[in-house]
Amino acid sequence: MKKIVLMAVVMLASVTAFAQHRVGSITIQPKIGLNVADLTDSPGDSRIGLVTGAEFEFQLTDIFSLTAGALYSMQGEDDAKLNYINAPILANVYVTRGLAVKLGLQPGFNVSDDDISGIKSVDLAIPVGVSYEVNRFVFDARYNFGVTKVADWADSKNSVFQFTVGYKFNLK
Repeated sequence: MKKIVLMAVVMLASVTAFAQHRVGSITIQPKIGLNVADLTDSPGDSRIGLVTGAEFEFQLTDIFSLTAGALYSMQGEDDAKLNYINAPILANVYVTRGLAVKLGLQPGFNVSDDDISGIKSVDLAIPVGVSYEVNRFVFDARYNFGVTKVADWADSKNSVFQFTVGYKFNLK
């Protein structure tokens, strides 16, 4: 009998651990992670850097939500270190409990200390990714396709693989 009760408790705990957020809920997710960044059409080496910030999520339906956030992101490449404050706006579709596919737009604002002549102050990217949530921890993997050129004098665009871990807090 003890085994059956213990098994029932474990099963119920796992169901609640993977439950979706309720419709109309708002969460905030502080996150930190790693970028593997490069510039297209450039011979330089990839740059490994930090990404950190927070995203808000609004659950519109059982399977669809919108997120918006602000992330400090080390991008560019080893020879051209560019740092941005990115503002990702994403549509999330939950294909199963806890697993979401993401697509959106991400304006970015260059905050680099290096004074590299001709570097543009605004960047635009299309983030595509997946995330998995378990016990409020969110593991996210994205690729940010650069849309705009980073400099006046080159055709290079940002190309960033981004891996983060975050924790969701309910606000509403």
